[in-house]
Amino acid sequence: MANALCDIRLLLIATALAFIYIQMRLFSTQSEYADQMAAAIESENHCTSQMRLLIDQISMQQGRIVALEEEKKRRDQECGQLKALVKDLERKGLERLIDKVQVPVAAVVVMACNRADYLERTINSIIKYQSSVATKYPLFVSQDGSDPNVKKKALSYDQLTYMQHLDFEPVHTERPGELTAYYKIARHYKWALDELFYKHNFSRVIILEDDMEIAPDFFDYFEAAAALLDKDKSIMAVSSWNDNGQKQFVHDPYVLYRSDFFPGLGWMLTRTTWDELSPKWPKAYPFCLLYYEYLISMHNESIYLL
Repeated sequence: MANALCDIRLLLIATALAFIYIQMRLFSTQSEYADQMAAAIESENHCTSQMRLLIDQISMQQGRIVALEEEKKRRDQECGQLKALVKDLERKGLERLIDKVQVPVAAVVVMACNRADYLERTINSIIKYQSSVATKYPLFVSQDGSDPNVKKKALSYDQLTYMQHLDFEPVHTERPGELTAYYKIARHYKWALDELFYKHNFSRVIILEDDMEIAPDFFDYFEAAAALLDKDKSIMAVSSWNDNGQKQFVHDPYVLYRSDFFPGLGWMLTRTTWDELSPKWPKAYPFCLLYYEYLISMHNESIYLL
């Protein structure tokens, strides 16, 4: 009986020790789990904090992106405006450049000698309509001789180029009683046209006397006539003068007549034609009918007469 009681006690003690051991293990496990839970919570809190920081940074970056996009739009608009401005400036600069280097339609030369008052009226008449097309029609005054009033009057205009023909070679007429003035006129015309065609290198020249006043459509007419000269090589010259151009005789002011009579007084010819005429230019009477018949016989061309 005593041994049985002792065995029960030992069993109870072993059971108690096992229970205590199990409790201690459970407590240890719970402690470790609690520590792990605390670490997990702390880690979660840290992650949450980092996430919030990242969200704040993303929000800030998005705000900067929006601001940059708006800045880009503004810069693009400014760039577009600048490009438009540059193109406009380039266009205007190119127009000015073209205007500066524009090939003239024809030089306009006023043949003068000793009539300063007539010359002034003629120049004023030309400038009135030439100022808007000055680059197309450079203006010259060619003076034969040394009349001081004519020279002073011509040099008083900034809109023209002055040329002076001084010929001291004696004039020998071919027939008794002839006026030497006709010989001087022929020399002056040849000299002036040689200067304009060969020295100044113009392709066309319009010749005016010093006692003429031009019409408002003078330059429009010659610009159209220049194209006609280039197209039709059988035309020797184009003139804006009509001896019978009075109102009572003109039925259609827009009609252009082809004539075999040289009208002179406001006429245009090309350098190609002058290349043929210059070596054969007569000593006198370059515009008389007899010379014109000679001119036609050697040139076999016709003239336009308005």
